[in-house]
Amino acid sequence: MGPALFFNDPCVQSLLLPLSRNPKPSVAMSKSIEGVSNWMHMFRWIVKLIRDEYGVDEALLTRNATLETDIQLSIDQVEQVLEYISESFTIRFPEGTLDELVKLEELCLLASWIKGYYKRPEFISDGFESRCRSINQIAA
Repeated sequence: MGPALFFNDPCVQSLLLPLSRNPKPSVAMSKSIEGVSNWMHMFRWIVKLIRDEYGVDEALLTRNATLETDIQLSIDQVEQVLEYISESFTIRFPEGTLDELVKLEELCLLASWIKGYYKRPEFISDGFESRCRSINQIAA
């Protein structure tokens, strides 16, 4: 079998196709959101995510805890948390999201609002609201 036939073989293509589509695999994976139907459930889901994925003591994961200082997540880890939330809840965070968030509660309220579980959080700017609405279907 020559190279042309080899690479046209469906079995070989099925092995190579994932490599050609996504050369850099996604770090985050979707997690079950079963039972999450309001902002309180979303908060609990995010607490469990951070506890399980990053080994953070649950006692530190309070509403007023700052993501980087109190919880001690790196910027990369916060971005990964956003990816987990995005993929699991089928929502999107716009560029500049980390500029709007400081506390764990803010992350939870923002995600809950985008998903439709909560009203618009007061801490987000009008421009950021517009960017969120432009990439998500958010109820008025």
